[in-house]
Amino acid sequence: MLRVRVIPTLLLRNSGLVKGSRFKNHRYVGDPVNAVKIFNDKLVDELVLLDIAATESGQEPNFKLLADIASQAFMPLGYGGGIRSVEQIERLFRLGIEKVVINTAAVEVPRLIADASSIAGSQSIVVSIDSKRDVVGGYHVYTRSGTRKMKLNPVDFARRMEDNGAGEILLTAIDREGTGKGFDLDLIYDVASAVSIPVIANGGAGSLEDFRSAVVVGASAVAAGDMFTFRGKHKAVLITYPPYGRLEELLNGVSK
Repeated sequence: MLRVRVIPTLLLRNSGLVKGSRFKNHRYVGDPVNAVKIFNDKLVDELVLLDIAATESGQEPNFKLLADIASQAFMPLGYGGGIRSVEQIERLFRLGIEKVVINTAAVEVPRLIADASSIAGSQSIVVSIDSKRDVVGGYHVYTRSGTRKMKLNPVDFARRMEDNGAGEILLTAIDREGTGKGFDLDLIYDVASAVSIPVIANGGAGSLEDFRSAVVVGASAVAAGDMFTFRGKHKAVLITYPPYGRLEELLNGVSK
């Protein structure tokens, strides 16, 4: 296993996989069960599924689809989307989901993080922080798939979530997501420096060197969607993953 985890993030909407840019303009890219089977063959260490429509539509997790996916997955699975209660979290664990990823409810129902971590252990509870830089250079937390701006700073919010029992932070730069222009290194540094739990950098990866840069400034793991879903300037759909040996060579010797 890689010392630095490299995690594909797959976006779900209406039971299908989608991809977009900056949280907009999503298009269908395939069947999630088939994608998971391909990632099995690629020996991926971990996978995250995020339903980007569940919370906005008021739906709970699609337990039937997730059961189908989990039954085919050989790697640990994380899932986020529509999670509002401990009962839902317990049901997800029973299906084979190993980590739950909580975004909107972490802001709107912060007690859920403490309750969930007390039952499942903090290592199973990931708080997803979506953040965007404003015109004067400050950062704000966004919820509901990036549609609602909160009066929260991601650094302060990350500290609060750690205190509540979160075991990891999935940190996504909305302005970079799907662009391939590299991670927001300032955001990663600020948040990773403020907490002692692992920070997963997400949003903007376009090359393996971008992974390395994120780790250097403090990320404990890196995540990407486009890099593992598309190929070429026209973004033809191709589920892929870098050779294990190349990732090991690039990342295992990195000093933060």
